[in-house]
Amino acid sequence: MKFLIYNLLFLSYLTASTLNLSMTSSPSRLNPILANDSASSEISDWLFNGLFKYDKDGKPTVDLAKSYFFETPTKLIIKLRDDIFWHDNIKVTSKDVLFTYEQIINPKVFNSIKSNFTEVQSVTAVDNFTIEVIYKKPYFKAIETWMVGLLPYHILKDEKDLMTSSFNKNPIGTGSYKLKEFKTGQDIELIANENYFEGKPKIEKIKYQFLPDPNTSFLYLKQKKLDIGGLDPIQVDRQIDDNFKKDYTILQKPSFSFSYLGFNLKNEKFQNKKIREALSLAINRQELVDILFFGYGKVCNGPFLPGSFAYNEDVKPITQDIEKAKALLKELGYDENNPFTFEVITNTGNDIRINAAQILQYQLQKAGVIMKIRVMEWQAFLNTVVHPRNFQAVLLGWSLALMPDAYPLWHSSSAKLGGFNLVSYKNETVDKLIEKGMSTINRDELGTIYKEIFQIISDDLPYLFLYIPDGITAINKRIKKVEPAFVGIMHNQKDWQIEE
Repeated sequence: MKFLIYNLLFLSYLTASTLNLSMTSSPSRLNPILANDSASSEISDWLFNGLFKYDKDGKPTVDLAKSYFFETPTKLIIKLRDDIFWHDNIKVTSKDVLFTYEQIINPKVFNSIKSNFTEVQSVTAVDNFTIEVIYKKPYFKAIETWMVGLLPYHILKDEKDLMTSSFNKNPIGTGSYKLKEFKTGQDIELIANENYFEGKPKIEKIKYQFLPDPNTSFLYLKQKKLDIGGLDPIQVDRQIDDNFKKDYTILQKPSFSFSYLGFNLKNEKFQNKKIREALSLAINRQELVDILFFGYGKVCNGPFLPGSFAYNEDVKPITQDIEKAKALLKELGYDENNPFTFEVITNTGNDIRINAAQILQYQLQKAGVIMKIRVMEWQAFLNTVVHPRNFQAVLLGWSLALMPDAYPLWHSSSAKLGGFNLVSYKNETVDKLIEKGMSTINRDELGTIYKEIFQIISDDLPYLFLYIPDGITAINKRIKKVEPAFVGIMHNQKDWQIEE
């Protein structure tokens, strides 16, 4: 009888539905407040929950929180659900929230999210399931701050050094999946959490195969050893066949990033807005998208993402007009005998960006502009060009969060060395709007403010906003109930089913 039960259990394990994914690097710490690299962050997202999360449309909603309200513009009251359990079946309480906050701000714990909590004055556990957060002033990211995964007080309360804790390799969370085993540089297996508060996921296991070479990932995808994988435009356009398309659904959506040509506005060459207008009119952004991405992308026309609450749909993309560009240049004293000349610097290791520079060079030449290109190794580029602001123009890109924050890139105080306002953009109206936005807790009001910021920056042309690449994902058709959305496909993963 025991032998029969063992065999049934073993057979059940073998036939359990498995979602096969891949990762190109090994996680460092599976701890939500220490997950600084992309691999650690991705795995941790399966294992932990925050008080809040983004819904499929990119709007904040409750996760471990049951409800919340602002008692005053600076006092946030959060009610926790009382039916949440850690993976070891201990109930989640306010102690865990308070403990997580204390670890984030602990000077001995080095993490990248500490700055998100600088506006928090105090956090108090009112009772087992109620948290009071007091901010120093009204704060526009008051809810988003608490999307970080919680840590278990009962496990870590006596931990002397969280940075080196064994918990970081053997985490206990609240998420829809639990970790089976983690060894650096090896595959990682996750098992469905049978007690997950939103219901046990339909797929029993998630297996991450450690494939450092992206070419190997593509090969595994073609061999149907992976259920989901990213594709680049050339792979979609030239390296997959009809058989691949029979097995996989190919989805594309704008990535949360954009590339730009940024001008050093302290340099006299670019201080006259008409020069920037002429350069903008001389380039063909759609041609960039078509050549670089085979059409798998879209033209970028401003600092915030299309589809987000901050995007201003009234701002239209700039279309190429060579004659108007030439006329502006001539007005400023530039012609065939005295061409406008500048240098753009970008980095190695990014072929698309280097190719973009060459296309821009060709396009600008049609308007009589001579753009020289210099390509540098990344660290040398950062240390000798970007950080000291030692450039005329740079070709770079930004990844953007779902909750836009204009301060780091666009506020004049961020133009100092070490800040991210690399082009030294300064506009008093934009500064005031950013400051106004930072002190509102009303998302609709914030949207109105940010759309105005979008309009002004797009008109000022501190950057030539260029393109937004598409993220292209192949999904095995045996995976059912996948629902593409603004935030991607993983928002309803617990409802996915595998058709064997």
